[in-house]
Amino acid sequence: MREFQHGLQKKNYYMIISVIIVLMVLGVVVDNPFDSRFVIHGGMVFIVAFCLLLYPLYENAGMRYTTIIASTVYFYSLFYLYPETWSEFILLCFVPALSILFFDKRLFYFSLVLNSLFIGFTFSYIAIVDQGQTYLYIYADIAGNVVNFFASQIILYFIFHLTNVRIQKQRMYYEQVQQAERLKTTGQMAAAVAHEIRNPLTVVKGFLQYYEADPELNQSFKKNFSLMINELHTAEHVISQFLAIAKPDEDKMKDSVGIDTVLNDVTELLKSYGMHNDNSIELSVEEGCFIIANPIEIKQLFINLIKNAIEASPHSKAVSVAARKKKGVVRIEVMDHGRGMSSEELKNLGTPFYSLKSKGTGLGLMICYNIVEKYGGTIKFESAPGVGTKVAVQFPMAH
Repeated sequence: MREFQHGLQKKNYYMIISVIIVLMVLGVVVDNPFDSRFVIHGGMVFIVAFCLLLYPLYENAGMRYTTIIASTVYFYSLFYLYPETWSEFILLCFVPALSILFFDKRLFYFSLVLNSLFIGFTFSYIAIVDQGQTYLYIYADIAGNVVNFFASQIILYFIFHLTNVRIQKQRMYYEQVQQAERLKTTGQMAAAVAHEIRNPLTVVKGFLQYYEADPELNQSFKKNFSLMINELHTAEHVISQFLAIAKPDEDKMKDSVGIDTVLNDVTELLKSYGMHNDNSIELSVEEGCFIIANPIEIKQLFINLIKNAIEASPHSKAVSVAARKKKGVVRIEVMDHGRGMSSEELKNLGTPFYSLKSKGTGLGLMICYNIVEKYGGTIKFESAPGVGTKVAVQFPMAH
């Protein structure tokens, strides 16, 4: 995820970093004689400042890890360069707090482990080699300082955990709002124009069919009629998909739907569709997977998802379909081994007229989102280029 897509974000970042760099430089030049400590301290400030200034240009994992390592070495350098300053030890306790700013779970755990290794070496040095000659304030109560250090790491862990949970909830809420806006916009478009477009299309198609059946017309004149009628069928199909999204469907009958029955029917229906490229469907369903929904719509949902998986699969590769019960929900996963999708392509799924298929409209997948949302479920896509795609659908279990 790129954090600096907007110029304002980057401007604010550079303003904050400029203040931090100025403070670090003041720490070097204020009341500090020019000696080896000055040179080492200045060198570390330069390295950390360089990493911080360079990060917005790349924003990758390598730059984040490099910045955290450089910052950790910087704070430990200060601790060893200025042993008379007891406040440096407090800074060591909160080194992993820097990684929280990146909202990267792996980076935070890496920072915790790195800091623990560094502090382990530091305490061993003070206890075995130094023995209180330089770091008396630590050696005098080394056990208490060890406890304080690990207590600070636990506090940081809980701060990160709570912050990360909140960020994930906000991200999920933002995605739901985006999807709701897409559905709302498409519904409004459909209600406004679908009927008006369908009426003239029906008239044009009727006249074409009439003239195509007229034996008095020249055959050379009628040779393109079938092509025009087929294209009108395609247009009508798109309009029907629009109407399927726009109409409320609140009055449709809901019932207890057995996922095993639905998936068996759908896979049986689509087996012949996959035979064209020798694609099989591997089905695994746990017993007792029931949800409350309209069976016709649920069948439509999985026909769309499994059909997409078959179309994305290379020759002779199987599509996996599995359903399991898990903590009050029924989870259904459909996985293919196709070309996969980038993170940018995943973000656009469900957008009207966005499709990775040459003749796709993107409305079929939007109908899937609509059905899942209607019955209180969730739908999530996981994919990577060259790996394949997995779509996970969850519905509340029927008790």
